[in-house]
Amino acid sequence: MTYTLPARQLPLDESFDVIVVGGGPAGCTAATAAAREGARTLLVEATGCLGGMGTAGLVPAWCPFSDKEKIIYRGLAERVFRETTAGIAHIPAERLDWVAIDPERLKRVYDDMVTEAGVTVLFNTTFISVETQGDGVDVIILANKAGVTAYRAKVYVDGTGDGDLAVWAGAPYEQGEEGTGNLQPATHCFILSNVDTYGYEYGIPPGGDWNQPLRAIHESGKYPLIPDMHFCRNFIGPATMGFNSGHMWDVDNTDPASVSKALILGRKIAAQFRDGLAEMHPKAFGNAYLVATGSLMGIRETRRVLGDYLLTFADYQARRSFPDEICRNSYPIDVHHPKEKIADNIAGNYHGMSHHYGAGESHGIPYRCLTPKGLRNVLIAGRSISTDRITQGSTRVMPTCLAMGEAAGIAAAHAATTPGHDVHAVDTNRLRTRLTEMGGYLPEV
Repeated sequence: MTYTLPARQLPLDESFDVIVVGGGPAGCTAATAAAREGARTLLVEATGCLGGMGTAGLVPAWCPFSDKEKIIYRGLAERVFRETTAGIAHIPAERLDWVAIDPERLKRVYDDMVTEAGVTVLFNTTFISVETQGDGVDVIILANKAGVTAYRAKVYVDGTGDGDLAVWAGAPYEQGEEGTGNLQPATHCFILSNVDTYGYEYGIPPGGDWNQPLRAIHESGKYPLIPDMHFCRNFIGPATMGFNSGHMWDVDNTDPASVSKALILGRKIAAQFRDGLAEMHPKAFGNAYLVATGSLMGIRETRRVLGDYLLTFADYQARRSFPDEICRNSYPIDVHHPKEKIADNIAGNYHGMSHHYGAGESHGIPYRCLTPKGLRNVLIAGRSISTDRITQGSTRVMPTCLAMGEAAGIAAAHAATTPGHDVHAVDTNRLRTRLTEMGGYLPEV
């Protein structure tokens, strides 16, 4: 059944050169970089804060910023990392990998970065529709407390994480595992406070397994919502521990009903983690308090928008470089198990597929992964860029998204000044030069 909307006129805002939809890591650096290049830039965010999974999603730690030798996610990515880490007293300044995140501090870091660049931000604003004209996006439709408004820009950057703007405008895409459509499991992150630091460090018997309490939880059978041994945690502040723990399968972020059910379940899982840890590791968690669960679900995978180049696992294995690469990536292939292999998860192997680089190794991400096929004035940045599914298990993480977002923002600003606003025609030599001038890491190809 369908319903036809009656014809109506909407207010139209044409005051921006570049509009970025989605204020996660990629969207924040894209908007900042575009404004820094002189483009009048609007950043649209559906929630009340910037940062996505690192803030509203409560992911407790950054994935590695180094290739085990040096920091490789530089430019704006390094600025965000350094400014956030500087406010966490228990983190050594030299640490680059798996560094804890203070979500409230990170919110302010993003706020300062985008506003200092001159970006206009609209919070609590939902992207609801797109209108195309020929091979380009003409206007996007936004909804907030002011009502429904049309916005027209020269270039648009899709930072939604799910490729909403590009796909709704007609870009081709893939989703999930070929043949099954399986998606990586989701995780609902949470925070426990009043954790006894001394009890945590010394409460496990010498030589014991750090996951021993979680094994005891499983063996007890008293906490059935805790599905497996996925148990990532970090002290994010005094007596305060953030958790990226537990899995939920069959969660599709492009299906609102699916995510709604998962959020309800995720809050129950977090409560069982608190209670189970309090029972099985009382020296650390006996008086712990569940202080927060993420307002965003931790989604690892949905759509992958097909661009002018498809980055493949063969490229990853070859540590391939590209003449138009806009950043480097060294994060492991990290594809979490499907539900059918939950026995492996309980055994402690919660990664369905993994592949690690050696020290100093990385691969390039070409600009062509950010240019959706068939769309003249749209760029994409974040976990939905053009890759195969296995490689998306590496490129999806926040440091990589920060780096590619900066490139997308510079490219959007450049395209906005050219006839036709064609993102496919951006001079990638000029783009790479600007990235390098702004501190980006682009070794000689």
